Amino acid sequence: MNDVRTVRAGRRTVELHRPQKVLFPVRDAKGRSKDKGRTKDEGRNGDGGSGLTKADLFDYYRSVAPFMLPHLRDRPLMLERRPDGVEGPRFMQKDTPDHYPDWITRAEVAKQDGTVTHTVCDDTATLLFLADQACVTLHRWLSRTGRIDRPDRLVFDLDPAEDDFASVRDAARLLGELLDQMNLPSALMTTGSRGLHVIVPLNGHHDFDDARAFAKDVADTLAEAHPDRLTTAPRKKDRGDRLYLDVQRNGYAQTAVAPFSVRAAPGAPVAVPIAWEQLDDPAVHARSWTIDTAVEQARTEPWAGVLRSGRALGPARRKLRALRG
Repeated sequence: MNDVRTVRAGRRTVELHRPQKVLFPVRDAKGRSKDKGRTKDEGRNGDGGSGLTKADLFDYYRSVAPFMLPHLRDRPLMLERRPDGVEGPRFMQKDTPDHYPDWITRAEVAKQDGTVTHTVCDDTATLLFLADQACVTLHRWLSRTGRIDRPDRLVFDLDPAEDDFASVRDAARLLGELLDQMNLPSALMTTGSRGLHVIVPLNGHHDFDDARAFAKDVADTLAEAHPDRLTTAPRKKDRGDRLYLDVQRNGYAQTAVAPFSVRAAPGAPVAVPIAWEQLDDPAVHARSWTIDTAVEQARTEPWAGVLRSGRALGPARRKLRALRG
């Protein structure tokens, strides 16, 4: 068996080491994992990718690169690595190791008492190199390297108390209606876990504190209107069975899962952009798309330019004040 596979990506050559290393083990009838790759028929009939190898992860990221890279370029990343598979230890990597190739873009950003040199994924070769490093999930900053302190995205994370997607649907619709009233465009993304992200494009003229304060005002407005269903309480013990409107990802140096990222969970679910109309499909849930089906969804271009027109928060804030009376 060949332990190294070589792939050409643009001007670069990328090596895939140990391609048959199983990252997502097959499970038997009793739920026990078996360290073997899937057959060619497994994962195509509903099990969502059990027995996936590093080669499967590598090939997925290669196929989805044209759709994923626009959401990664110029953004510092936090990398979720699983070198021993998704059932092994998790490494959340911020600083770029010295052994990474020189051609990979880096971004040195300020932190308390120093700096961090983040990896930036600007091309397919970098994405494939990260897959070879068993980087299963990519988490991105909401700002770009050129204006690191000015986010161009606002993210609302809809986090249900239980694995209850019906409550997520309801919350997304309520939030979407409120954003519409403020003339703010918004886009939906499944998280590949339990909830949804609602994403609003910003014009990049506001700092993180301003953006997060606005997001909190929006979330508080919604929670106050529906106190039996929604909450902004940061402590789990204070939420009860209500859905949590999480806006904490809008702070400086915080990250959100990048579109088309694979999640380290059984079945290899993927965080996938969806159109608002897809929320009406009862079959859709947070883990609807997997490593086997996400590229098909990507080709439909569900966001279709929604995020290209970043908005200022001043007019939206005035409309929100008027709505709150």
